[in-house]
Amino acid sequence: MWFRGNLLVDIFFDMEANMAMTKYEPWGLLTQLQRELERVRDDAGGDGSSATAEWAPAVDIKEEAGKFVLHADLPGVKPEEIDVSMENGVLTIKGEKQTEAKTEKEGYKRVERTYGSFYRRFSLPDTANPDAISAASKHGVLEITIPKRESVQPKKISVTASE
Repeated sequence: MWFRGNLLVDIFFDMEANMAMTKYEPWGLLTQLQRELERVRDDAGGDGSSATAEWAPAVDIKEEAGKFVLHADLPGVKPEEIDVSMENGVLTIKGEKQTEAKTEKEGYKRVERTYGSFYRRFSLPDTANPDAISAASKHGVLEITIPKRESVQPKKISVTASE
């Protein structure tokens, strides 16, 4: 191996004593990865038609006997800034968080601002009743109750002994 400026060049000899020089690029794979990631980013956000979010709230979903219950952690988000909608079997939660905390003490003043939009979508099963969905926010936790349809409730069939 020998150096030529900032370029490290390997010299390879084959069996027939032919000499071939190739450029050694130690960061070649990383450069290629960076180009691919930039291409994907540009393709995804180019026309602005895809929905994006700056943060995604944590969500817990549980199924109970007659309903589904969804809890979303939305600290610092006022209930009037939350939009819950249902369309074509998809429940959508979106909104924007805007908080500002000020601290003034002797000798300094500190202001912290947090801004960001969120967007979550959930496909609901056919057993969900979209006409009776309710939502309530308490202490930064959004609770969405999705009742099940009456017609799909499991029916208990009693078994009798026959002789």
